[in-house]
Amino acid sequence: MRRAVCLDLDGTLIDSAPDIAAALNRRLAASGLGPLSLAAITRMIGDGAKVLLTRGFAAAGRPISGPALDDEAAAYIADYERNALIETRPYPGVPETLAALADAGHALAVVTNKPAEATRIVLDALGLAGMFATVAGGDSFPVRKPDPGHLLGALAALDIPSSRAVMVGDHRNDLLAARGAGIASVYAAFGYGEEDHAALGAIAAIDRFADLPGVLTTLFAAPVRA
Repeated sequence: MRRAVCLDLDGTLIDSAPDIAAALNRRLAASGLGPLSLAAITRMIGDGAKVLLTRGFAAAGRPISGPALDDEAAAYIADYERNALIETRPYPGVPETLAALADAGHALAVVTNKPAEATRIVLDALGLAGMFATVAGGDSFPVRKPDPGHLLGALAALDIPSSRAVMVGDHRNDLLAARGAGIASVYAAFGYGEEDHAALGAIAAIDRFADLPGVLTTLFAAPVRA
């Protein structure tokens, strides 16, 4: 049986914070509000577009909710999809490491709270789309991380049980989704989170994406076959 490696996107596979921050600041500017710093916005990433906008508008001094939030989310997503690749790049070692994991027989999946279409745009443009057997965006299922159903839905698409899977991510949502699904997790310490990963159940932390195969060798002690 194959083993599944489920991966978060922003802050794990790609450094996308500059383009996310630029899109949010354009929405703030359209409402006559001043920009937020990259550092401030980076800490807001991980819970999807509406939560990002809720946090951003609140930090800028004008809380937003209801239909106004829905309208801003639609505008933000359209803007981001047009401008998602200005500064966004894979983290060092990501393409090579993904290729090595696929060659070793792992089934790779993206499990992200970013909308599925925006995720596909980014993966296609960066030449990573072909690495993944499935992509589960924040709108792919009725639930999203930290709900374990998001992760379990991706595994169902792969037809791989949770006992043969691992979740890799930089955010507490990744670790909580994995814990709720009974799946091992690895914390991407180089990403955007500032988590107590051990308290959230991660079995290990990596400081570089290229360190992941070594962790998986230990976790998946049995030989892996496609």
